[in-house]
Amino acid sequence: MHFNLSEIIQSIGLLGVFAIVFAESGLFFGFFLPGDSLLFTAGFLSSQGLLSLPLLLLGTFIAAVAGDNVGYAFGRKVGPKIFSRPDSKLFKKEHLEKAHAFYAKHGPTTIILARFMPFIRTFAPIVAGAADMHYRTFFTYNLVGGALWGVGIPLLGYFLGRLLPPEVMDQYLLAIIVVIVLLSLLPGVIHYLKEKAYLKDQQILKKSLH
Repeated sequence: MHFNLSEIIQSIGLLGVFAIVFAESGLFFGFFLPGDSLLFTAGFLSSQGLLSLPLLLLGTFIAAVAGDNVGYAFGRKVGPKIFSRPDSKLFKKEHLEKAHAFYAKHGPTTIILARFMPFIRTFAPIVAGAADMHYRTFFTYNLVGGALWGVGIPLLGYFLGRLLPPEVMDQYLLAIIVVIVLLSLLPGVIHYLKEKAYLKDQQILKKSLH
């Protein structure tokens, strides 16, 4: 599996990597793309001299930030129209108002953490735009998240590739990628468990008051 990904990256080159990062960061259909494993493997290939590390880091950062901005603009333009449809059972104005309140309270943290969460990172900027999150706030934390993810993950692959012998890195590359993907899911799992525990406590409190 990891051999195929390495071959794909070498086939599509840096421009292909940038296009995938851009699509996964903000285009609605990009949620299925392998962002974490792609960036890590590209960083590893850079350590082997197969890709330019400076161009990789600069390009992935720009593509990640630009993709999120496109997602935000899409959500800003289309979101309110979707949520205002009276006959929609799934998209209701109440949901948009809740999203607006959530981003007003947790927006900066969400924009940064979403970068490290597969699927979520594609939809987070779209929801931020639909929820009318202040653009300057969004853009500021989009830069931070884009740097931590778009630069940090390739650097991790690069430094591990430089530290470990090629035969060892080649043997354990797939396992390392799986660990990275699992770690990227961890913030979402923690948030879900905290939210579930909070709702349970609220229900207990309501019952005790009655």
